Amino acid sequence: MKSISKKVFVSSYQIIILIDTSKYYVFYDGDCGFCNHWVQWILKNDTQNQFLFSALQSEFGQAFLTKRNLPKANFNTIYLWKPNEYYFQKSKAILKITHILGGKYKMVSWLGCLPRFLTDIGYDIIAKNRMKLASQKCYLPTNEEKEKFI
Repeated sequence: MKSISKKVFVSSYQIIILIDTSKYYVFYDGDCGFCNHWVQWILKNDTQNQFLFSALQSEFGQAFLTKRNLPKANFNTIYLWKPNEYYFQKSKAILKITHILGGKYKMVSWLGCLPRFLTDIGYDIIAKNRMKLASQKCYLPTNEEKEKFI
């Protein structure tokens, strides 16, 4: 595990989080049933243990947004972050996640050949209606899955 310790400033106090630079971090709306369903889907299909997760509303999520001058109260965007390399949002994040998962899911990433404004239109339509698309029931992760949440 490659990791570096980073100081993250949140509000008026400091938290120290160990960043694993070999992982991909998925930031999502923690209050959205559809978003939580998507996280469950990634957990189920992440056979190589490549992803970690954080709600945008969490301290870590807010620190991620703050550091990049992204809106801190708008949670209708998913972000995929690879430390020291890049972060993607909206459809580009989704397509990159399917590419990383590989196998049959990699075919979905081929939609990246379409212009980004088109794939983001599709993403925005789903994001606008996400609260209607899935129940708001809580998912209870296994102990192993709990280790993937920040």
